[in-house]
Amino acid sequence: MTPAPLLAALADRVRAFAHTPAGQDPPPAVPHCDCPSATLVQHPDTTVVRHAAAVAKAHAPDSDPDGLAHRVAVATGLPGVLLPPLAPAPATLHGRLVTYWPHGRPVDPGDPDAAPWEAAATLLARLHRSPLPPGPPPMRGPAKTARAVAALRALPRPAADTAAVLRAWDTLPAWARGEAPMPREGAALCHGDFHLGQLVRHPVPRGPWLLIDVDDLGAGVPAWDLARPAAWYACGLLPSGEWDRFLAAYRAARGPAVPPDGDPWPVLEVPARALTVQTAARALTKAAEADRRPDEGERRVIDACARMAALPLASSRG
Repeated sequence: MTPAPLLAALADRVRAFAHTPAGQDPPPAVPHCDCPSATLVQHPDTTVVRHAAAVAKAHAPDSDPDGLAHRVAVATGLPGVLLPPLAPAPATLHGRLVTYWPHGRPVDPGDPDAAPWEAAATLLARLHRSPLPPGPPPMRGPAKTARAVAALRALPRPAADTAAVLRAWDTLPAWARGEAPMPREGAALCHGDFHLGQLVRHPVPRGPWLLIDVDDLGAGVPAWDLARPAAWYACGLLPSGEWDRFLAAYRAARGPAVPPDGDPWPVLEVPARALTVQTAARALTKAAEADRRPDEGERRVIDACARMAALPLASSRG
C-alpha cells in the first residue's frame, strides 16, 4: 500500500494542478472542492491519483531522476504522439519522484472490437520516426523483462513450469535479457512498454489517441514496441485480423521497425519471445502469490515458453 503521507500529498498537489490555468504554476494548495477524485493505481512501485482533469503519478522508489526528467522533456516535445505533461519536470514528494499529467479516457477493456489498433500502430510509427534527442536514456523494456524473471526466480517455492520459462529465457540473446547494450543499428525512440493500456483519448472524451507512460521511454530496438501484440498473436491471444490491422497500419505510417513488406518475423522474433517470457514469468508469479492455478490465457503463454525452449531462434538454426 502507498504510505498515507504520500497519498495525502499527491491528492493535495493534483488538486492544485487541476484548478490552475494552463501555463501557470500551481499554488501550494487550493481549497477542497467537490470535483471527482480517485486513486487510480496503488502498487508498491507506482501510485496514480486523479482530481478532475489532472493526474499525479508517484514513480518507483528507484527511479532515476535524470532519466525521468529526460523522458518527461521528450513527452513535452512530441505533441500529438505522447500525452504532454502538466509540469516540465518531475517533482519530489516524500522521497518519491512525481509527475503531473492531463486526465485522458483509456481504452475500454470491455469492448475489444473497438480496440484502436490502427491508431496505436500509427502513433508508434510516428514515435519511431522522431529524431532521437541528444543523450537519450536507453529504452527499459529488456530491463523490465529481466525484473519479471528475477521475481519468478525469487519465489520461495518454485512454481510449476518455472523451468520451461527459464529455458525459454536462456534462448534469448544477452541484449534482450538486459545483460548487454541493445544493438545500435536501427536504434529509434521507443515507448518500451506498449500495450493498449498505454493509450488515452485527450481531450476527454473524443480527442485523439495519445501514448502515455514514459517510464520506459528511450533509445532502443523499435521492434520491441510491436512485440507484445506479435507475441499475443503467436500465442493465439490476438486474432489474426487484429494483428494484420496493426501491422498494416504501422507499415502504412512508414514505421521503421519492420520491412515495408514481406515477413516481419525475422525482426520480431527476439522481442516477441522476450515479451512472451516476461508475460509467462509474471503470470506464474501472480498465480503463486495468489495460491491459484494459471488461467487459460496465462496457460497459453506458459505453454509457448515450453515450445520456444525446444526450438532455437531462427538465426541460430542450421
